[in-house]
Amino acid sequence: MTQAKWTGTRRSFIAASAAVAGAGALSACGGGGGGGGDSTTLNVTLANHVWTDLITKKISEFEDDTGITVTVTQLSEDQLVDNYKVKLNAGSKDIDVMMYRPLQVGKLFGQSGYLLDISDKVGDAGDWNWDDFQKGPVELTTYEDQTVGVPIITESEMVYFRKDLLKASGLDVPTTMEELENAAKTIKEDNSGTAGIVMRSQASAAVTQFSGFLYSFGGTWIDDSGNSAIASAEAKEAYAFYGNLLHSYGPDQMSTDMSWPEASAIFAQGNAGFWIDASSLYQNVYDPEKSKIADQVGFTPFPAGPDGSKPYNVAAWALAINGESPNQDNAWKFIQWATSPEMTLEIQKEGVPSARTSVWDDPAGTESYPEELAEAIAKNAENGVGYDRPRVNGVAQAREIVGGPIVAGISGGDSDAAADDANAQFQELLDGEK
Repeated sequence: MTQAKWTGTRRSFIAASAAVAGAGALSACGGGGGGGGDSTTLNVTLANHVWTDLITKKISEFEDDTGITVTVTQLSEDQLVDNYKVKLNAGSKDIDVMMYRPLQVGKLFGQSGYLLDISDKVGDAGDWNWDDFQKGPVELTTYEDQTVGVPIITESEMVYFRKDLLKASGLDVPTTMEELENAAKTIKEDNSGTAGIVMRSQASAAVTQFSGFLYSFGGTWIDDSGNSAIASAEAKEAYAFYGNLLHSYGPDQMSTDMSWPEASAIFAQGNAGFWIDASSLYQNVYDPEKSKIADQVGFTPFPAGPDGSKPYNVAAWALAINGESPNQDNAWKFIQWATSPEMTLEIQKEGVPSARTSVWDDPAGTESYPEELAEAIAKNAENGVGYDRPRVNGVAQAREIVGGPIVAGISGGDSDAAADDANAQFQELLDGEK
């Protein structure tokens, strides 16, 4: 844990190791003191992340421009969640700006009233330009038609492929599910000991990557009435398709206990033609120090199913304002500054993928990415869905339930029957949350 301070005029930066009781903290402090009720002092809680490392280096600029003193508490993800649950549940006023994971706690925090409705603020922000933010991430930082967060880091569903294997088999890069299946089949048949495709196979872990298949086949997790939709005809077709891809064209001795590290390792070792997973993981197969086939890795947008190409495009992290903060106007000033077009471009140049469309259109915003990857990410954003798992309070339990039919299909079992069983369990969870 590190405690860092901007002291005096905030022109010098001093970093030293320190022990602080409870959670670790990183403080960016100016000349003033005071707590959350002091209109010139802002308490900001952030997660350990490269985005945080970059933004904290620039906070003195915000302080100098506004006269506001910023105190930053920086925590690990687990510490962050525990800290929020204790403080926000108690109605604490000593958090103003909060970095949070919409996928994990968005519904719970929205339902609990922890997050300030900033709909009017984003709508009246002028050149800051709320319309510049991608549809999928915005969907995830919206709760019951209220904007409650601003997305800062994104992730989408990427198709990675071996250029050399496609060329050797005379295959075009697939753009549809049918073409993907045919290419995986052909590569496995043409290359002894090489899988046509590898993806996550463990029930909970696979849910996120399965989601794009579910949406592209016309399915969803929860219908408009708030009931389980995983036993619909569309969902069953998606479960069967994903399961068959790995059962028929996956690695020999196919395991049903793989998450992304295991799947990416198989691809990076040259033992699969395709790998589908998060765009943020690309260095694991593109970096020559990590991958035997780095020079042959290609990137392409998610293929179209019967309902089009609908990969997930999610806000991995977002900024929000504590609903109990007495310093909401200054909190919004900080969020505007940290997510401005100019700051977003600066941070994306360092390799942190943003939710703003403009930085993906700007060559300066994509120069640190492989060209094909940047193009695929931008394409995925056009029709991306803003969540990659059921939007419930009990996310972990839900993932285990809805992931069951995936494993059944991969194992060669009856994924339709498994979907019916899972549907009943998932409905019980939904009823309990109502």
